[in-house]
Amino acid sequence: MAKFYVTTPIYYVNDVPSIGHAYTTTIADILTRWHRLQGDKTFFLTGLDENSQITIKAAQKKGFKDFGKYTDEMAEKWKKAWKELNISNDGFIRTTEPRHKKVVTEFFEKINKMGDIYKGNYKGLYCDSCEAYLTEKDLENGLCPFHKKPPKQISEENYFFKLSAYKEKVLAHIEKNPGFIQPKTRRNEVISFLKGEVKDVSVSRPGTDWGITLPIDEKQKVWVWFDALINYVSGSEGNWPAELHLLAKDILRFHCVIWPAMLMSAGYELPKKLFVHGFMTINGQKMSKSLGNVIDPLYLKEKYGLDAIRYYITREISFGEDGDFSENGLKARLNNELANELGNLVNRTLVMIEKKSAGKIPAAKTDEGLQKKLNLKKIEEQMEKLELHHALAEIFSFISACNQFVNEKEPWKLKGKELDTVLYSLADSLRIISILLQPFMPSTSEKINQQLGVKAAKLKECKFNLLKAGAKVKKGEILFKKVE
Repeated sequence: MAKFYVTTPIYYVNDVPSIGHAYTTTIADILTRWHRLQGDKTFFLTGLDENSQITIKAAQKKGFKDFGKYTDEMAEKWKKAWKELNISNDGFIRTTEPRHKKVVTEFFEKINKMGDIYKGNYKGLYCDSCEAYLTEKDLENGLCPFHKKPPKQISEENYFFKLSAYKEKVLAHIEKNPGFIQPKTRRNEVISFLKGEVKDVSVSRPGTDWGITLPIDEKQKVWVWFDALINYVSGSEGNWPAELHLLAKDILRFHCVIWPAMLMSAGYELPKKLFVHGFMTINGQKMSKSLGNVIDPLYLKEKYGLDAIRYYITREISFGEDGDFSENGLKARLNNELANELGNLVNRTLVMIEKKSAGKIPAAKTDEGLQKKLNLKKIEEQMEKLELHHALAEIFSFISACNQFVNEKEPWKLKGKELDTVLYSLADSLRIISILLQPFMPSTSEKINQQLGVKAAKLKECKFNLLKAGAKVKKGEILFKKVE
């Protein structure tokens, strides 16, 4: 049995999830469900980064004096949101948990014993929103490239990790393992950075009461990014190393440079793969609270249905690239591909079986020409390469082929064996379509199964002619209602 441990970044608790958070987490969910279909041992971890100064500011803004109470309340909101969005994570880690603090302390002590921690003075730029140290080279027109505001100048005494000592080791690992960082453009970006000057990084901050106390100095707290990255180990429940870290491009260096170096120093195995995706824009603009264009995924769920959202963000955005979200685009895909193609195929297949076969699957075999329209190997290869948008398009290519099959055969004009073959072919194809769609649209898959009178199946059952004759079908409600 293969192992598949996937992680999302852990999210700040200064607000509830946005469609951007939902995008990364939904992709992780789809991949996890796909590996479950394959019969793999899976573990899917997500969680919250609570030890940041951003947490303190958000709590104070909302009138909280007890920051722990604030994080507890926010954690429950995030857990509830993921449940409502049908996210099937196995683990949920909070950086304020004792189990996390214990692993962070142990991790730091291992690095310290290696001689890779020293005390020094940091003087330079710091972005409060990134909670990151920046250089002049990082800035765009004097501003943080991600938050579009000037970083502040700080000068403080803290502890440093000898990142520079691991520069060549990390670079060698990346060059030896071409699939370690994907896509290729991000891999090249990291290689370019490592071939330049790599400075040691500060791993502690003085002057705050919030966070994990540094094991070697009670006056210092562990820097939030050093603390946060370790969640992948502390929350792994014995599944480390991860097969896949999912992350957005704004946190690339933390994950692709600092994290591997930390693991090397502490003596841990490295993750197998890091996949860096782009930003989600809204109608062409980057999501921003100041612009007022941050969309609540729960609002979208109520308006359009959850599986329509899952379908749209997976099909619309080439995974790894920036992608634009628009409600008009969502409506178009909902009306055309989901309602007209998939919904219509399910509805008319079951109506014909009820009318022309007494509501029972006829005894026949699936048309060989239709069977050839399904390229299962291609779908599996695309999922393996994390080309989820292509895999979903290929599944819908088969759905289109099934609709074309109906139009060409005109079953309303047929009788006897010819009719039985068409009806069985369509029902058998829907059974396979339901299996393939399960990771992407789990609720829709379940509804199709219920109407066909079959149970949820594994990927190995994506073979034709497994549908039992005589099984009773029961047409349900229309899967997708069109939106004006």
